[in-house]
Amino acid sequence: MTFSLIRLLSLGLVALGLFAGLAKPAAGDWTRWRGPDLNGISSETGWLAKWPDDGPKRLWKAKVGTGFSSVSVANGKVYTLGNSGRGKGEEKDTVFCFDAATGKGIWSHAYEAKLDPKYYAGGPSGTPTVDGNRVFTLGKRGQLICFGAADGHVVWQKNIATETKGKRPTWGFAGSPLVIGGTVFVNVGAHGTALDKKTGKILWSTGREAASYSSIVPHVRDGRQELVMFAHKALVALDPKTGSVFWSYPWETKHDTNVADPILIGDRVFISSGYDRGCALLQVDGNKVRKLWENKNMRNHFNPCVLIDGHVYGFDGNTGRATLKCIKLATGKVQWEEDSFGGFGALQAIGKKLLIISNQGELIVAEANAGEFTEISRAQVTGPKCWTTPVLANGRIYCRNSRGDLTCLDVSGK
Repeated sequence: MTFSLIRLLSLGLVALGLFAGLAKPAAGDWTRWRGPDLNGISSETGWLAKWPDDGPKRLWKAKVGTGFSSVSVANGKVYTLGNSGRGKGEEKDTVFCFDAATGKGIWSHAYEAKLDPKYYAGGPSGTPTVDGNRVFTLGKRGQLICFGAADGHVVWQKNIATETKGKRPTWGFAGSPLVIGGTVFVNVGAHGTALDKKTGKILWSTGREAASYSSIVPHVRDGRQELVMFAHKALVALDPKTGSVFWSYPWETKHDTNVADPILIGDRVFISSGYDRGCALLQVDGNKVRKLWENKNMRNHFNPCVLIDGHVYGFDGNTGRATLKCIKLATGKVQWEEDSFGGFGALQAIGKKLLIISNQGELIVAEANAGEFTEISRAQVTGPKCWTTPVLANGRIYCRNSRGDLTCLDVSGK
């Protein structure tokens, strides 16, 4: 066997090792932030994109407290977080588990946590991660908890910021836990922290500097496993085994608000930040990074974009105003923009359709059409303020606003 063939096979086994650790959930489930493929795109089919004038049928509604956590859906259950209580000593974060079909509460777990409403409503921002029979949550002040998914019993818990002495960013930790194989990765510390999934033992940490607000995205590039994430002032790629930095690219943003997860496409990376910072397409060659283009056509203040057929769809926001845009990945050129959403919003993609929530609580379905904005359905489904990504899973759409109104809508067509 030639050396080149041996190398090719070994690189393939490396890639298979990572993706084996990222085992796919049951069809239709949405077990973590940005979904099974961590790209904000669902492959679900058979759902109703065209609705009657009064919108899709509401199945149930629940109060989950103040916050911006999205939902995870697995094995007939829905998980999210919120903060409740007013006044010193009364504020608590609560992790909720509901029956996905009926909204009946299955279990909840509360712990003391400040609301921290600094220039916004406050509350938790990270989304629960479901991995088999376990659920992992990360709070704004570093409370990392592993639960039994079925009954909510605490398997282990710790304040990961306290243990690593990682500085808390201005608006608290916001990334969602990433589980690969037997390891949990969180965006706490300079470049993240890794823990043993079963015990919570810290495997590695990367310094005390403040974290950014994004989640960690796994990637295999040229056969090498990488963890790509925004740090405080740069985009970095890490060795998942050691936490050492493979490569980095400086990216400073006003108020150090690198929030939206990077989008990874082979040897290219799309990044975007708000406060008029803009976006860029980078190319990685070995451990060297070069900029292909940079402009201010997409400024993701909170939520990441989705990439479909060479075009990027997302909310471009600056100084409180936001519009939905489509830009061409190869050039960064704007294809179209739509300003009927009343400020910041969020979106998920289902195949080649966009599921969009407006700031005011309107839910919209549109074609992922690079030629023009093509709306299919629109309905008022909840009240403001909606900055949290809606989720379609198993024929149901889940939406929540900042004050904690969680709504489940039936689009199954049954």
